[in-house]
Amino acid sequence: MLKSQRHLFIAVGIVLYALGAIFAQQSFSHAGEAIRLAGIAAFLAYALRRRSLTVWIFFGMIAGVELGLDAPHLASSLRVLSDIFLRLIKVIVAPLIFGTLVTGICGHGQLRSVGRLGLKSLIYFEVLTTVALVIGLVAINISKAGVGLNAPADSSAIVAQHLEAHPAHSEAGALPQPETLNWQQFLLRIFPENIAKAVADNQILQVAVFAILFGLALGRLSEEKRAPLLRLAESLTETMFAFTNLVMYFAPIGVGAALAYTIAHSGLGVILNLGKLLLTLYAALIAFGLLGMLPAALLARIPVRRFLAFVAEPATIAFATSTSEAALPRAMEAMEAFGVPRKIVAFVIPTGYSFNLAGSALYLALASIFVAQAAGIHLSLSQQIVMLGTLMLTSKGVAGVPRAVLVVLLATASIFGLPEGPIFVLLGIDALMDMGRTVVNVVGNCLASAVVARWEGEFGSELPSPEVRSMVTDVQ
Repeated sequence: MLKSQRHLFIAVGIVLYALGAIFAQQSFSHAGEAIRLAGIAAFLAYALRRRSLTVWIFFGMIAGVELGLDAPHLASSLRVLSDIFLRLIKVIVAPLIFGTLVTGICGHGQLRSVGRLGLKSLIYFEVLTTVALVIGLVAINISKAGVGLNAPADSSAIVAQHLEAHPAHSEAGALPQPETLNWQQFLLRIFPENIAKAVADNQILQVAVFAILFGLALGRLSEEKRAPLLRLAESLTETMFAFTNLVMYFAPIGVGAALAYTIAHSGLGVILNLGKLLLTLYAALIAFGLLGMLPAALLARIPVRRFLAFVAEPATIAFATSTSEAALPRAMEAMEAFGVPRKIVAFVIPTGYSFNLAGSALYLALASIFVAQAAGIHLSLSQQIVMLGTLMLTSKGVAGVPRAVLVVLLATASIFGLPEGPIFVLLGIDALMDMGRTVVNVVGNCLASAVVARWEGEFGSELPSPEVRSMVTDVQ
């Protein structure tokens, strides 16, 4: 299909679906449904002409939104499909990280190169995280989305109302209490006490630390004793990439079901109630992309359009599932196909899942000031700067904790004497905000691996494996 024809199908689908959404909000609800279905038909026609998994995932997202709007009860029951997809993806993460890190360190690198990679990665992470925090702070001070909200300081009524509307959140423990971490506890969380427990809890950083030490130890053995385990690690890595490709055939269904469930439970009406905050967040995330990630890519001479083509699929998965872990295997595969050596991909991306959550950091800065605005509390510039410094540390201290962003936000409010009430107001649109910040987290870590590879002078120096190479054809 010619590019002009592809763009025509996409444009027609978007226009029809947007018109349908507008009509649905007016008195012409049936006309709105008909127009939206016509938009879906245009997307389906485009998808049938393309053998691209990314296109089918995008179609699954559109179909999921429609199902969540028109049949919320059915959409709620389909959550099991998204849970199956997430479980299949999560089971890949630990063995994939272990195999790629052991192969990269033992097969290609030494302790000095690992230390150099770590230092360069941390420098990049801290610079981009600082930019994200500043942009979040500036955005909320400009929009003043919390001013005039007059949210109550007491959170009990808000929590009760939220749990009544979303009883599943009570069972899932969606309202955690803040946990104060000192620097000793933060360091302890990096190192595993039991590798089986780290794998079971999906503690990515702990698995990565174990794999790094295992790879370094393996490299100290004689060739005779090292070779069998190294071949096993290489076979494990290739097997997990093949496993990922199989699971991804289920992605359009799993992603569509996840989005259908989100729309069915949150609805579109909540967007109108807190729309200003939602728009502020997404505008800030776009600004971070343009003012933070784009300059980094240009300085490192990363081909931006080609990079975006490769990250489109993991970003789509991250947006629909609101889970960075769900996109991790495909993100690693995409970056290797893009030209980043496997040893750098295996080190930078898993490490970034704890130290480079730029999207979450931006949201935390924005949400913290929103809480103060909603409570009618004025924070001086110096207080806001101190808050940014606090968030720089606390946002890394809860990696791997369920609802980590809410935990950090509650802890920050406690430190600065802010009421909890406005925080729980955010629960109404948390799922919609989580989509955007998760995309930035995933894309940011993918870009970090490419920038570090260029910094090391190794970008494009290694041919991807046959399993990974198949992704290049799909992207092109």
